[in-house]
Amino acid sequence: MGKTIAVTNQKGGVGKTTTAINLSACLGVLEYKTLLVDSDPQANATSGVGIDPYSNEKGTYEVLNETAEIKEVILSTNSPNLDLLPSSLDLIGAEIDLVDAENREHRLATALATVKDEYDFIVIDCAPSLGLVTLNALTAADSVMIPVQCEYFALEGLGKLLNTIKIVQGGLNPSLCVEGILLTMYDTRLRLANQVVEEVRVHFQDLVLNTVIHRNTRLGEAPSHCESIILHDATCKGSVNYLNLAREVLQKNKYTQLSDEEKFLSDILG
Repeated sequence: MGKTIAVTNQKGGVGKTTTAINLSACLGVLEYKTLLVDSDPQANATSGVGIDPYSNEKGTYEVLNETAEIKEVILSTNSPNLDLLPSSLDLIGAEIDLVDAENREHRLATALATVKDEYDFIVIDCAPSLGLVTLNALTAADSVMIPVQCEYFALEGLGKLLNTIKIVQGGLNPSLCVEGILLTMYDTRLRLANQVVEEVRVHFQDLVLNTVIHRNTRLGEAPSHCESIILHDATCKGSVNYLNLAREVLQKNKYTQLSDEEKFLSDILG
């Protein structure tokens, strides 16, 4: 059964979608079957892996309002071992549609449960808000990854997000945990960036991931080419960073990620 990671931060411009796209693509390149779920009406994760959001008749919106089965909506991508549940501007309407809906917080979890066994990882790109669609993502997720920009207002709103996670843990999804806080847009030349890294590590300690995502021109270029950084330029700093992130995620979850040989030995040894 695959692990579901929601990538979220209600603060915009922190590298959330960039992280969702490139973490998913790098997990795929490392030969782990991955599903990227775009739950943001801006549909940047959809276009970021080469799928035109205006060409899809069905997507996350139809899955949430239960007018389509998730298996008929999932698309394959050009990236190895990576599938996509696409989004579109229609998803804006889900916030209204779900207000009085039955089982409204569990729609995405129910849908993903039908395909979870087919993937090693499911990565959900959340909207920069804490509405019902994001709440669906948190309810469906096993863990949350929180990108934090290495700039002055880095900690702004982070406490509110962590409080929301605690509320979800208290009722909707008791098993939800924090996968890690990911420091992004790091510029080694700036004293402020180094201060932010130090402050975040002091405040949140073990919650902070070891991998840091550096500012990288190629990372900024990749979305305009509608491809992940690993396909755009496999040798650049951005690719190295996100491959390291994927490996760190695999290391943190190694108890669920067994090779055929490891499974064989596990069966023999009981």
